[in-house]
Amino acid sequence: MKGSIFSVVIPVLLTAGVANAAEIYNKNGNKLDFYGKVDVRHQFAKITQKSDTYPIYSEDGDASYVRLGFRGETQINNQLTGYGRWEYNIQANKTEANDSEGNQTRLGFAGLKLAKYGSLDYGRNYGVLYDVNAWTDVLPVFGADSMSQADTYMTNRATGVLTYRNTDFFGLIDGLNFALQYQGKNDEDSKNGRNSIRKRSDIIKPNGGSNGDGFGLSVTYDIGNGISVGGAYSNADRPITHERLVTSVARGERAEAWNVGAKYDANNLYLAAMYGETHNMTSFGYQDTVSAKTRNIELTAQYQLDSGLRPSLAYIQSRGTTFFTHQDWVKYISVGSYYNFNKNLSAYVDYKINLVHDTPFTKYLDVNTNNAVGIGLVYQF
Repeated sequence: MKGSIFSVVIPVLLTAGVANAAEIYNKNGNKLDFYGKVDVRHQFAKITQKSDTYPIYSEDGDASYVRLGFRGETQINNQLTGYGRWEYNIQANKTEANDSEGNQTRLGFAGLKLAKYGSLDYGRNYGVLYDVNAWTDVLPVFGADSMSQADTYMTNRATGVLTYRNTDFFGLIDGLNFALQYQGKNDEDSKNGRNSIRKRSDIIKPNGGSNGDGFGLSVTYDIGNGISVGGAYSNADRPITHERLVTSVARGERAEAWNVGAKYDANNLYLAAMYGETHNMTSFGYQDTVSAKTRNIELTAQYQLDSGLRPSLAYIQSRGTTFFTHQDWVKYISVGSYYNFNKNLSAYVDYKINLVHDTPFTKYLDVNTNNAVGIGLVYQF
Protein backbone atom coordinates (compact mmCIF):
# COMPACT_ATOMS: atom_id res chain seq x y z
CA MET A 1 0.00 0.00 0.00
CA LYS A 2 1.56 3.30 -1.06
CA GLY A 3 1.50 5.70 1.86
CA SER A 4 -1.61 6.81 3.69
CA ILE A 5 -4.78 7.63 1.83
CA PHE A 6 -5.51 10.42 4.31
CA SER A 7 -2.48 12.39 3.19
CA VAL A 8 -4.18 12.45 -0.21
CA VAL A 9 -7.87 12.66 0.65
CA ILE A 10 -7.81 15.37 3.31
CA PRO A 11 -4.37 16.96 3.72
CA VAL A 12 -5.72 19.85 5.80
CA LEU A 13 -6.48 17.45 8.65
CA LEU A 14 -2.78 17.02 9.36
CA THR A 15 -2.93 20.33 11.24
CA ALA A 16 -5.03 18.61 13.91
CA GLY A 17 -2.17 16.35 15.04
CA VAL A 18 -3.07 13.38 12.85
CA ALA A 19 0.52 13.32 11.56
CA ASN A 20 1.57 12.00 14.99
CA ALA A 21 -0.93 9.13 15.02
CA ALA A 22 0.08 5.89 16.75
CA GLU A 23 -0.14 2.85 14.50
CA ILE A 24 -2.20 0.11 16.15
CA TYR A 25 -2.40 -2.41 13.32
CA ASN A 26 -0.81 -2.75 9.89
CA LYS A 27 -1.04 -6.17 8.26
CA ASN A 28 -2.27 -7.72 5.01
CA GLY A 29 -3.40 -4.39 3.57
CA ASN A 30 -5.34 -3.36 6.68
CA LYS A 31 -4.18 -0.40 8.73
CA LEU A 32 -5.55 1.29 11.85
CA ASP A 33 -4.12 4.41 13.51
CA PHE A 34 -5.13 5.98 16.81
CA TYR A 35 -4.50 9.65 17.52
CA GLY A 36 -5.39 12.29 20.04
CA LYS A 37 -4.34 15.26 22.09
CA VAL A 38 -4.82 16.74 25.53
CA ASP A 39 -5.01 20.53 25.39
CA VAL A 40 -4.98 22.19 28.83
CA ARG A 41 -5.78 25.86 28.39
CA HIS A 42 -6.76 28.91 30.40
CA GLN A 43 -8.05 32.13 28.93
CA PHE A 44 -8.13 35.58 30.48
CA ALA A 45 -10.69 38.17 29.39
CA LYS A 46 -13.02 40.80 30.75
CA ILE A 47 -16.49 39.57 31.67
CA THR A 48 -19.15 41.80 30.14
CA GLN A 49 -22.92 41.86 30.57
CA LYS A 50 -24.06 43.13 27.18
CA SER A 51 -27.81 43.20 27.73
CA ASP A 52 -30.53 42.26 30.18
CA THR A 53 -32.05 39.80 27.72
CA TYR A 54 -29.04 37.65 26.91
CA PRO A 55 -26.49 36.06 29.24
CA ILE A 56 -23.03 37.26 30.11
CA TYR A 57 -20.53 36.63 27.31
CA SER A 58 -16.98 35.80 28.31
CA GLU A 59 -13.89 34.12 26.92
CA ASP A 60 -12.48 34.02 30.46
CA GLY A 61 -11.74 30.78 32.28
CA ASP A 62 -10.66 27.19 31.76
CA ALA A 63 -11.01 25.97 28.17
CA SER A 64 -9.29 22.57 28.40
CA TYR A 65 -10.35 19.65 26.21
CA VAL A 66 -9.32 16.19 25.04
CA ARG A 67 -9.62 15.02 21.44
CA LEU A 68 -9.45 11.38 20.32
CA GLY A 69 -9.86 9.62 17.01
CA PHE A 70 -8.98 6.74 14.76
CA ARG A 71 -8.52 6.29 11.04
CA GLY A 72 -8.43 3.05 9.12
CA GLU A 73 -7.67 1.77 5.64
CA THR A 74 -8.28 -1.56 3.94
CA GLN A 75 -6.78 -2.63 0.62
CA ILE A 76 -9.55 -4.29 -1.40
CA ASN A 77 -7.45 -4.84 -4.53
CA ASN A 78 -4.63 -3.13 -6.42
CA GLN A 79 -6.91 -0.27 -7.44
CA LEU A 80 -9.54 0.04 -4.72
CA THR A 81 -9.02 1.12 -1.10
CA GLY A 82 -11.61 1.58 1.64
CA TYR A 83 -11.15 4.02 4.50
CA GLY A 84 -12.91 5.53 7.49
CA ARG A 85 -12.33 8.07 10.21
CA TRP A 86 -13.90 9.06 13.53
CA GLU A 87 -12.97 11.92 15.86
CA TYR A 88 -14.51 12.95 19.18
CA ASN A 89 -14.09 16.01 21.41
CA ILE A 90 -14.36 15.78 25.21
CA GLN A 91 -14.51 18.94 27.30
CA ALA A 92 -12.19 18.77 30.31
CA ASN A 93 -13.42 22.00 31.86
CA LYS A 94 -16.83 20.78 33.05
CA THR A 95 -18.01 19.47 36.39
CA GLU A 96 -18.66 15.75 36.79
CA ALA A 97 -22.37 16.53 37.10
CA ASN A 98 -22.31 18.21 33.68
CA ASP A 99 -19.41 16.36 32.12
CA SER A 100 -21.19 15.68 28.82
CA GLU A 101 -21.83 19.34 27.98
CA GLY A 102 -19.75 20.29 24.96
CA ASN A 103 -18.78 16.70 24.11
CA GLN A 104 -19.36 16.04 20.44
CA THR A 105 -18.51 13.96 17.40
CA ARG A 106 -16.37 16.14 15.17
CA LEU A 107 -15.85 13.71 12.30
CA GLY A 108 -17.33 10.38 11.24
CA PHE A 109 -17.11 9.25 7.62
CA ALA A 110 -16.21 6.28 5.40
CA GLY A 111 -15.50 5.89 1.73
CA LEU A 112 -13.67 4.32 -1.20
CA LYS A 113 -10.71 5.46 -3.28
CA LEU A 114 -10.18 4.16 -6.81
CA ALA A 115 -6.53 4.77 -7.75
CA LYS A 116 -6.08 7.97 -9.78
CA TYR A 117 -9.83 8.36 -10.29
CA GLY A 118 -10.38 9.84 -6.84
CA SER A 119 -12.20 9.10 -3.60
CA LEU A 120 -15.85 9.20 -2.56
CA ASP A 121 -16.98 9.28 1.07
CA TYR A 122 -20.05 10.10 3.13
CA GLY A 123 -20.68 11.19 6.70
CA ARG A 124 -19.71 14.01 9.01
CA ASN A 125 -16.76 15.71 7.38
CA TYR A 126 -15.28 19.07 6.51
CA GLY A 127 -17.14 21.23 4.02
CA VAL A 128 -15.25 22.16 0.86
CA LEU A 129 -14.99 25.84 1.82
CA TYR A 130 -12.68 24.76 4.62
CA ASP A 131 -10.18 23.45 2.05
CA VAL A 132 -9.08 27.07 1.66
CA ASN A 133 -10.03 28.39 5.10
CA ALA A 134 -7.81 25.74 6.72
CA TRP A 135 -4.72 27.57 5.49
CA THR A 136 -5.32 30.42 7.94
CA ASP A 137 -6.71 28.22 10.73
CA VAL A 138 -3.31 27.69 12.36
CA LEU A 139 -3.31 30.15 15.28
CA PRO A 140 -2.50 28.97 18.81
CA VAL A 141 -5.96 29.77 20.26
CA PHE A 142 -8.05 32.09 18.13
CA GLY A 143 -8.48 32.50 14.37
CA ALA A 144 -10.52 31.22 11.41
CA ASP A 145 -13.73 32.67 12.85
CA SER A 146 -14.66 35.15 10.14
CA MET A 147 -16.79 32.91 7.89
CA SER A 148 -15.95 29.38 9.07
CA GLN A 149 -18.60 28.10 11.51
CA ALA A 150 -19.21 24.45 12.39
CA ASP A 151 -22.59 23.12 11.22
CA THR A 152 -23.20 26.19 9.09
CA TYR A 153 -23.67 24.71 5.64
CA MET A 154 -20.28 23.73 4.11
CA THR A 155 -18.01 26.29 5.76
CA ASN A 156 -16.54 23.90 8.35
CA ARG A 157 -17.45 20.50 9.82
CA ALA A 158 -20.85 19.44 8.55
CA THR A 159 -23.27 16.52 8.72
CA GLY A 160 -24.47 14.41 5.81
CA VAL A 161 -21.93 15.42 3.18
CA LEU A 162 -21.09 13.28 0.17
CA THR A 163 -17.62 14.26 -0.99
CA TYR A 164 -15.68 13.38 -4.12
CA ARG A 165 -11.99 14.30 -4.14
CA ASN A 166 -9.47 14.01 -6.94
CA THR A 167 -5.72 14.46 -6.56
CA ASP A 168 -3.34 15.59 -9.31
CA PHE A 169 -6.29 15.85 -11.72
CA PHE A 170 -6.59 12.14 -12.55
CA GLY A 171 -2.81 11.83 -12.41
CA LEU A 172 -2.36 14.28 -15.30
CA ILE A 173 -1.37 17.53 -13.51
CA ASP A 174 0.75 17.32 -10.39
CA GLY A 175 -0.57 19.46 -7.55
CA LEU A 176 -3.98 20.21 -9.08
CA ASN A 177 -6.68 18.91 -6.73
CA PHE A 178 -10.43 19.41 -6.77
CA ALA A 179 -13.45 18.35 -4.73
CA LEU A 180 -17.19 18.15 -5.35
CA GLN A 181 -19.61 17.98 -2.44
CA TYR A 182 -23.31 17.46 -1.83
CA GLN A 183 -24.96 18.12 1.54
CA GLY A 184 -28.34 16.61 2.25
CA LYS A 185 -31.11 18.40 4.08
CA ASN A 186 -30.76 18.54 7.88
CA ASP A 187 -33.65 20.16 9.74
CA GLU A 188 -36.46 19.42 12.20
CA ASP A 189 -38.21 17.22 9.61
CA SER A 190 -35.23 14.98 8.82
CA LYS A 191 -34.23 11.72 10.54
CA ASN A 192 -31.47 13.51 12.44
CA GLY A 193 -33.90 16.30 13.33
CA ARG A 194 -32.49 19.51 14.72
CA ASN A 195 -33.86 22.89 15.63
CA SER A 196 -33.54 25.75 13.20
CA ILE A 197 -32.39 27.85 16.14
CA ARG A 198 -29.90 26.27 18.48
CA LYS A 199 -28.98 27.02 22.06
CA ARG A 200 -25.36 26.64 23.12
CA SER A 201 -24.76 27.22 26.83
CA ASP A 202 -28.15 28.98 26.88
CA ILE A 203 -26.96 31.40 24.20
CA ILE A 204 -29.27 31.56 21.22
CA LYS A 205 -27.55 30.98 17.89
CA PRO A 206 -29.21 30.98 14.46
CA ASN A 207 -29.06 28.12 11.95
CA GLY A 208 -29.06 25.52 14.75
CA GLY A 209 -26.98 23.27 12.53
CA SER A 210 -29.88 22.93 10.09
CA ASN A 211 -29.62 23.37 6.34
CA GLY A 212 -31.35 22.59 3.07
CA ASP A 213 -29.99 20.56 0.15
CA GLY A 214 -26.82 22.09 -1.24
CA PHE A 215 -23.65 21.58 -3.23
CA GLY A 216 -20.10 22.86 -3.17
CA LEU A 217 -16.78 22.60 -4.96
CA SER A 218 -13.16 23.50 -4.35
CA VAL A 219 -9.96 23.68 -6.39
CA THR A 220 -6.43 23.95 -5.01
CA TYR A 221 -3.16 24.03 -6.92
CA ASP A 222 0.28 23.40 -5.48
CA ILE A 223 2.38 25.52 -7.81
CA GLY A 224 5.66 24.43 -6.27
CA ASN A 225 8.36 26.05 -4.16
CA GLY A 226 5.95 26.07 -1.22
CA ILE A 227 3.26 28.12 -2.99
CA SER A 228 -0.38 27.00 -3.22
CA VAL A 229 -3.53 28.81 -4.38
CA GLY A 230 -7.16 27.79 -4.14
CA GLY A 231 -10.81 28.69 -4.22
CA ALA A 232 -14.15 27.20 -3.14
CA TYR A 233 -17.89 27.81 -3.61
CA SER A 234 -21.10 26.51 -2.03
CA ASN A 235 -24.83 27.07 -2.55
CA ALA A 236 -27.73 25.59 -0.58
CA ASP A 237 -31.42 25.90 0.17
CA ARG A 238 -32.30 27.53 3.48
CA PRO A 239 -34.87 26.00 5.83
CA ILE A 240 -37.98 28.18 5.71
CA THR A 241 -37.60 29.05 9.39
CA HIS A 242 -34.25 30.70 8.64
CA GLU A 243 -35.94 33.10 6.26
CA ARG A 244 -38.61 34.00 8.82
CA LEU A 245 -36.44 34.76 11.87
CA VAL A 246 -37.87 37.98 13.26
CA THR A 247 -34.52 39.65 13.93
CA SER A 248 -32.74 38.31 10.87
CA VAL A 249 -31.90 40.63 8.00
CA ALA A 250 -31.12 37.66 5.73
CA ARG A 251 -34.35 36.92 3.87
CA GLY A 252 -32.96 35.09 0.84
CA GLU A 253 -34.06 31.59 -0.10
CA ARG A 254 -30.50 30.32 -0.59
CA ALA A 255 -27.30 30.41 1.44
CA GLU A 256 -24.24 31.06 -0.69
CA ALA A 257 -20.51 31.42 0.00
CA TRP A 258 -17.18 31.55 -1.77
CA ASN A 259 -13.55 32.11 -0.86
CA VAL A 260 -10.12 32.33 -2.44
CA GLY A 261 -6.75 31.97 -0.79
CA ALA A 262 -3.03 31.43 -1.08
CA LYS A 263 -0.25 30.14 1.12
CA TYR A 264 3.52 29.93 1.21
CA ASP A 265 5.10 27.17 3.29
CA ALA A 266 8.87 26.84 2.84
CA ASN A 267 12.19 27.83 4.41
CA ASN A 268 10.67 27.85 7.93
CA LEU A 269 8.26 30.61 6.86
CA TYR A 270 4.48 30.21 6.68
CA LEU A 271 2.26 32.86 5.09
CA ALA A 272 -1.45 32.46 4.31
CA ALA A 273 -4.28 34.69 3.17
CA MET A 274 -8.01 34.14 2.62
CA TYR A 275 -10.79 36.38 1.32
CA GLY A 276 -14.39 35.22 1.20
CA GLU A 277 -18.01 36.32 1.09
CA THR A 278 -21.18 34.74 2.46
CA HIS A 279 -24.84 35.45 1.73
CA ASN A 280 -27.72 34.55 4.09
CA MET A 281 -25.44 32.31 6.09
CA THR A 282 -23.15 33.79 8.75
CA SER A 283 -24.44 34.35 12.27
CA PHE A 284 -23.07 37.03 14.56
CA GLY A 285 -23.38 38.21 18.13
CA TYR A 286 -25.52 36.19 20.50
CA GLN A 287 -29.00 36.86 19.21
CA ASP A 288 -30.81 34.96 16.49
CA THR A 289 -29.34 37.09 13.71
CA VAL A 290 -27.94 36.09 10.32
CA SER A 291 -26.24 38.58 8.03
CA ALA A 292 -27.50 39.21 4.52
CA LYS A 293 -23.88 39.47 3.37
CA THR A 294 -20.40 39.32 4.88
CA ARG A 295 -16.94 40.16 3.59
CA ASN A 296 -14.18 38.24 5.34
CA ILE A 297 -10.40 38.58 5.48
CA GLU A 298 -7.85 36.37 7.24
CA LEU A 299 -4.07 36.93 7.09
CA THR A 300 -1.52 34.77 8.91
CA ALA A 301 2.27 34.77 9.24
CA GLN A 302 4.44 32.35 11.24
CA TYR A 303 8.15 31.53 11.40
CA GLN A 304 9.69 28.34 12.76
CA LEU A 305 12.92 28.93 14.68
CA ASP A 306 15.46 26.17 15.23
CA SER A 307 14.99 26.58 18.99
CA GLY A 308 11.41 25.28 18.71
CA LEU A 309 9.80 28.71 18.99
CA ARG A 310 7.19 29.55 16.34
CA PRO A 311 6.00 33.20 16.54
CA SER A 312 2.57 33.86 15.03
CA LEU A 313 0.85 37.02 13.80
CA ALA A 314 -2.60 37.28 12.23
CA TYR A 315 -5.38 39.68 11.25
CA ILE A 316 -9.01 38.51 11.14
CA GLN A 317 -12.03 40.53 10.00
CA SER A 318 -15.67 39.86 9.18
CA ARG A 319 -17.77 42.81 8.07
CA GLY A 320 -21.44 42.32 7.41
CA THR A 321 -24.64 43.95 6.28
CA THR A 322 -27.34 44.23 8.91
CA PHE A 323 -30.28 46.56 9.40
CA PHE A 324 -29.20 48.60 6.36
CA THR A 325 -25.73 49.29 7.81
CA HIS A 326 -22.27 47.80 7.48
CA GLN A 327 -20.62 46.72 10.70
CA ASP A 328 -17.58 44.75 11.86
CA TRP A 329 -18.50 41.98 14.28
CA VAL A 330 -15.18 40.17 14.08
CA LYS A 331 -12.02 42.26 13.80
CA TYR A 332 -8.84 41.61 15.73
CA ILE A 333 -5.09 41.11 15.64
CA SER A 334 -3.65 37.89 17.06
CA VAL A 335 -0.11 37.95 18.46
CA GLY A 336 1.15 34.64 19.79
CA SER A 337 3.64 31.83 19.64
CA TYR A 338 4.09 28.09 19.89
CA TYR A 339 7.04 26.44 21.57
CA ASN A 340 7.67 22.86 20.51
CA PHE A 341 9.52 20.79 23.12
CA ASN A 342 9.38 17.84 20.71
CA LYS A 343 6.90 16.39 18.21
CA ASN A 344 4.52 15.37 21.02
CA LEU A 345 4.60 18.26 23.49
CA SER A 346 4.17 21.98 22.87
CA ALA A 347 3.21 25.15 24.73
CA TYR A 348 1.49 28.21 23.33
CA VAL A 349 0.24 31.70 24.07
CA ASP A 350 -2.12 33.87 22.02
CA TYR A 351 -3.20 37.47 22.62
CA LYS A 352 -6.29 38.74 20.81
CA ILE A 353 -6.34 42.52 20.37
CA ASN A 354 -9.99 43.21 19.64
CA LEU A 355 -10.52 46.08 17.19
CA VAL A 356 -14.34 46.04 17.46
CA HIS A 357 -15.37 48.92 19.71
CA ASP A 358 -18.46 49.31 21.86
CA THR A 359 -21.32 50.89 19.92
CA PRO A 360 -25.11 50.75 20.17
CA PHE A 361 -24.90 47.99 17.54
CA THR A 362 -22.49 45.79 19.51
CA LYS A 363 -24.44 46.28 22.73
CA TYR A 364 -27.80 45.47 21.18
CA LEU A 365 -26.59 42.36 19.37
CA ASP A 366 -24.08 41.24 22.01
CA VAL A 367 -21.01 41.37 19.77
CA ASN A 368 -17.76 40.62 21.57
CA THR A 369 -15.53 43.70 21.96
CA ASN A 370 -13.07 42.50 24.62
CA ASN A 371 -9.41 41.57 24.37
CA ALA A 372 -8.43 38.06 25.44
CA VAL A 373 -5.33 36.00 26.21
CA GLY A 374 -5.03 32.23 26.02
CA ILE A 375 -2.17 30.12 27.33
CA GLY A 376 -1.83 26.36 27.28
CA LEU A 377 0.10 23.12 26.97
CA VAL A 378 -0.64 20.34 24.44
CA TYR A 379 0.36 16.69 24.47
CA GLN A 380 -0.49 14.93 21.23
CA PHE A 381 0.11 11.49 19.76
